[in-house]
Amino acid sequence: MKSLNCNIKIYNLKLGKLIIFCLLLMILSTSCEDFVDIDPPRNQIIRETIYTDDESAMAAIIGIYSEMTNESSIITTQSNLFEGWCSDEFFIFSFSAPELEFFNNELTSTNSIVGGNWDQAYKFIHYSNAVLEGLAASENISEITKQQLTGEARFIRALTHFYLVNVFGDVPVITTTDFKVNSVASRNSKQQIYAQIISDLEEAQILLNDDYSFSNGERIRPNRWVATALLARVYLYLDDWANAEEQATAIINNSLLYSLESDLNAVFLANSNEAIWQLKPNAANKNAEDGFTFIPANFTLRPFKVSLNDQLINVFEAGDARLNNWVGSYDVDNTTYYFPFKYKVRESSSITEYNMIFRLAEQFLIRAEARANQNKIGEAIDDLNIIRARAGLSNLSASLEVEQMLLAVEQERRIELFAEGGHRWRDLKRTGQANTVLASSKPSWQTTDELFPIPQLELEKNPNLIQNQGY
Repeated sequence: MKSLNCNIKIYNLKLGKLIIFCLLLMILSTSCEDFVDIDPPRNQIIRETIYTDDESAMAAIIGIYSEMTNESSIITTQSNLFEGWCSDEFFIFSFSAPELEFFNNELTSTNSIVGGNWDQAYKFIHYSNAVLEGLAASENISEITKQQLTGEARFIRALTHFYLVNVFGDVPVITTTDFKVNSVASRNSKQQIYAQIISDLEEAQILLNDDYSFSNGERIRPNRWVATALLARVYLYLDDWANAEEQATAIINNSLLYSLESDLNAVFLANSNEAIWQLKPNAANKNAEDGFTFIPANFTLRPFKVSLNDQLINVFEAGDARLNNWVGSYDVDNTTYYFPFKYKVRESSSITEYNMIFRLAEQFLIRAEARANQNKIGEAIDDLNIIRARAGLSNLSASLEVEQMLLAVEQERRIELFAEGGHRWRDLKRTGQANTVLASSKPSWQTTDELFPIPQLELEKNPNLIQNQGY
């Protein structure tokens, strides 16, 4: 297991407490073949051993973020790479059968990556539930720390459920560590899942700090605005335009903390002004996982795994600075290969880039779409023009109709957010365009491919789970 690198210097953790936490996390990780296979004794260890004081409680939360930064994390590379393959962003060069299933939209219920994603998601949920239960039971933690960590755990649970509902559809909502309850949990409806997500995020907004003082000024742990950023995205996905606009506006108006970077090459630097939440790398000689994944190791060979699809390259407008700054290219045997170059560092012992999870530009795009759907065309145009101006593009026409405005939003989301967080894949699905767009480029495409299959092992373990259609 990778070193947890639990920000020891920041929090002055005592060695004994750190060892206890690391051993516990190892036990939990090896026991998470299925999210229901964590028994009561181990849960008891979490409640009684970890939360003896503020420092040990913070170590538990930091350990979750450490897990989120690894190369197979659903929060970073898994969403960016595999959901990118499912859409029209990437071309694949991998010979791995499980990876090819993503690109061809021919996933099977025995796909090891799909199974791993399900396991990891519910592991994060289990950890957050364990933190919540441990905090509630502890009498040794200061109230201010308890509030912050409760808010963070609520946010983690909401974020992970958000991933699950957008990838698998209806899934069990898990809010306890009780293995007897979890082992027979049925799938909840989309409406029920989103209700739980919103409840967690609204509570997190109340509990979390307004700034990043609790993380030494680094934007590596959620504050109130991180919860707000996800809530804005959630309302967008639910077509709740008024609430999406309201939440995005709250962040955009917080100019003391957030502003767009004028230099495109500064956006993904550690603690950039645009960053709302980033995950700090914890592996030796690595910066952000996407830099390691997408930047070629050898520019004399064709890509090892992935390149940008020509369809994406062709939709950049002439003069768009994002093409020059965020897309890299090189030639091999008279063929040009393109790769995401938002992150500039593949390997280095000097950490200058963190994994970007939420950033301000997305909030402008959320608000533009929400305003367009409320027929606030002029205000929506203003939001898009802010993004376009940074890219060196001219302003949009002030005479756009609603449908034209929505197409303009789609274009800006596709270009601004490419190779980030599975945005393109999820945008195609939530706007009802997946069939039209992907059927023409994916020969085996079926409507049911919009959702991943429930892993076969989970169906065998839990008789109350039902497989998605088409699998």
